[in-house]
Amino acid sequence: MDDRPYDLLVIGGGINGAGIARDAAGRGLSVLLVERDDLAAHTSSQSTKLIHGGLRYLEYYEFRLVAESLAEREVLLQAAPHLVEPLAFVLPHEPHLRPAWMIRAGLFLYDRLGGKMTLPKSFGVRLAGSRWGAGLKQGFRRGFVYADARVDDARLVIINAVDAQALGARVRVRTRLVRARRVEGVWRATLQTDDGKSEEVVARALVNAGGPWVKDVLNSVTTEPMQANVRHVKGSHIVVPQVHAEAHAYILQNADNRIVFVIPYEERYSLIGTTDVPVDEYQHPGIADDEIDYLLDLVNGYLERRLGRADIVWTYSGVRPLFDDGSQDPSAVTRDYVLKIDAEYGPPGRAPVLSIFGGKITTYRKLAEQALADLAPFFPGMKPAWTRGAPLPGGEMPRDRNAFFARLCAQYPGMPADLLRALARRHGNVATRLLGDAKTPADLGPNFGAQLTAREVDHFVVNEWARTADDVLWRRTKCGLSMSADERARVAEYVAVRVGAGVHQ
Repeated sequence: MDDRPYDLLVIGGGINGAGIARDAAGRGLSVLLVERDDLAAHTSSQSTKLIHGGLRYLEYYEFRLVAESLAEREVLLQAAPHLVEPLAFVLPHEPHLRPAWMIRAGLFLYDRLGGKMTLPKSFGVRLAGSRWGAGLKQGFRRGFVYADARVDDARLVIINAVDAQALGARVRVRTRLVRARRVEGVWRATLQTDDGKSEEVVARALVNAGGPWVKDVLNSVTTEPMQANVRHVKGSHIVVPQVHAEAHAYILQNADNRIVFVIPYEERYSLIGTTDVPVDEYQHPGIADDEIDYLLDLVNGYLERRLGRADIVWTYSGVRPLFDDGSQDPSAVTRDYVLKIDAEYGPPGRAPVLSIFGGKITTYRKLAEQALADLAPFFPGMKPAWTRGAPLPGGEMPRDRNAFFARLCAQYPGMPADLLRALARRHGNVATRLLGDAKTPADLGPNFGAQLTAREVDHFVVNEWARTADDVLWRRTKCGLSMSADERARVAEYVAVRVGAGVHQ
């Protein structure tokens, strides 16, 4: 038994769990975060990888959510400039789907709802013959350009967990909650690691950040069913060779009123998504044939070069745990978050469990603040909110990535530019600590391909809880996308040896 009485036991190592653990640890609470798989192993690494206000949410009158999301976009651009990058989006005008006045009105609101913005405001463009129409069919003549941001979603989770640990939190991966019960005003929880070992911990409060499993977790720790339901909506994506050489993304309208993004991805590819499909099975989501057809049919209505199944180099699917607001249309279900708290009767301090329904990666920090505000009555000595304006690990660098990259090249003249660029994008200012006194690529150990070296893999294993090749190739990095099967096998062998040697946390 772990005899330490934790203030918070956070269940779930996605973006919400990691964000709450970080915020709480910074307020002086003792925190234990447990994740049954890897950090960001599920929904939080399967997003469209955007930090955005959600332009289409305006059609559903989600003004508060859009305003908060736009404001958070600014916060994250400052906190993690290595992971969150401004991106221009081009909306080709389709008059039969949405009239120009409606789009202009929506963009006018979008430019202003979040308060003072550093990103440029929207404007109209001619597509034919301009860079803004790169890759589109010739029939599209007019469009609109607006600004948002993209993110490495899994790494955003990781660095929140890294900061939580630096602030005193304990982070346990491959550790699941078996059961929890209230005993004399505290929680006694049984945890089990993937090798079958069990232990009991004590916590004053539980945070249920189970994502798609939020109701499963809640039902396992309480006897009274909570009057809140989750809608499981699958979003699938395909990745193809880049559809144009320009730096902007496209937001494409469909006749069903949905939109699909085409986003520059990992320098050589384009990311296309997402779908919205209600599902009952959310353990192992995968893209269905009709989802592939849906995405290909839509983009082929816009793109000059026709895409087929043979062009798809990777697919991924995630299940969004949306709060059930009664909407019949999966695309109209609110992306806002809802927090529900359950506590024993009696004075404050009686073993609350706070459950998180819904939410989106853009607003995770605000969600964490709200969660701690809801838990404040149970922890009267808790410090105030602090994360707004606080950089995340690696984010102590210029917001201009090019300026930071130039400085890194000057500091390490013997290193290939592509290698330094990859490290800068993944680690930000931490790249200098990772490189240390290395002078040449040979100093970093074997290169497995796709600019992934042994020293960086060691960093993931020792400092970022990586335990398997998938942890490294698809979450700590996306190197798996550009590697051969033999290269991926070499990484798997190396990780197994390092983990077996016990060098991990």
